[in-house]
Amino acid sequence: MDVYLGVDGGGTKTALCLVTVDGELLARSSAPGTYYLGRPDGPGVGLVEEVLAEAVPALCGRAGVAPAAVRHAFLGLPGYGEVPADVPAVRAGVGRALGHERYQCANDMVCAWAGSLGGADGINVIAGTGSMTYGERAGHGVRVGGWSELFGDEGSGYWIGRRGMQAFARMSDGRLPEGPLLHLLRRHLQLDNDLELIDLALNRWPDRRRAVAALSVPIAEAASAGDTAAHRILQDAAGELVTLVTTTHRRLGFGAGETALVSYSGGVFAVPQVRDAFAAGLRREVPAAELRTPLLPPVLGAALLAADAAGTPLEASALDRLVAAAGRQVTAG
Repeated sequence: MDVYLGVDGGGTKTALCLVTVDGELLARSSAPGTYYLGRPDGPGVGLVEEVLAEAVPALCGRAGVAPAAVRHAFLGLPGYGEVPADVPAVRAGVGRALGHERYQCANDMVCAWAGSLGGADGINVIAGTGSMTYGERAGHGVRVGGWSELFGDEGSGYWIGRRGMQAFARMSDGRLPEGPLLHLLRRHLQLDNDLELIDLALNRWPDRRRAVAALSVPIAEAASAGDTAAHRILQDAAGELVTLVTTTHRRLGFGAGETALVSYSGGVFAVPQVRDAFAAGLRREVPAAELRTPLLPPVLGAALLAADAAGTPLEASALDRLVAAAGRQVTAG
């Protein structure tokens, strides 16, 4: 029976799965992240091979499938294609880790789109540590956003965290009225002195990007507690995410009254204030959009793309079976 390997890389972790042509989810597992950009002292592009060389055989072993028996693999890798000079080295490392050339690589945004909409035409907006959209219509793909935390990623966890730190600083020195955000961030960061935040952010966080994005959790808590600054940050984040979608919608050529499927991925959408404000903004800006709860997680979207790449896309009944299996949260190990 044909078996497909799906890999969805990320900054924090890498998700892997094995799926059959009949839609049976044989195994799922997780491994360390594969995002190597912005880590000058890290292993560089070799990180991708290092992670996969251990994770793929382990996953196959748990499922009782020989790695060589995988018909095709699809790997969505964070940052893939954003440094063109790195692509040959990344691909070569993937090939060595898999032990064969039956694979395709792409940016992980493609997996999020394929999973959330089951490969149907439409738009997926990602808001995790970073943010971007990817959509397809009639075989044409469009990406919007994802320009890094330095000058992009609007509406992302990092963007929310950075805005929250700014509000914290203003509350601390009196430029903003004190609100729940001030006390919640003091507790979350275990600050004895508010100025310690400077040392934390500039010197003591080994993974600053992840640490800043994690602040979105207490910021959402502050908004729920009535903090007006935190509430505004979450509303602004939702507005930025709507802008990503409306831009993608326009660039894909959807007509004003034409139905466009829209879905979402990433931890920011677990925040009710953002999710609800995003849905309201989308209804206002794109009335014909049909907002859908994600059908499958990105890693299973990668498996769908692997089957497509092999020329044997999953049939509707197999897709239904996979959706049911994903709902049961089948895991490996």
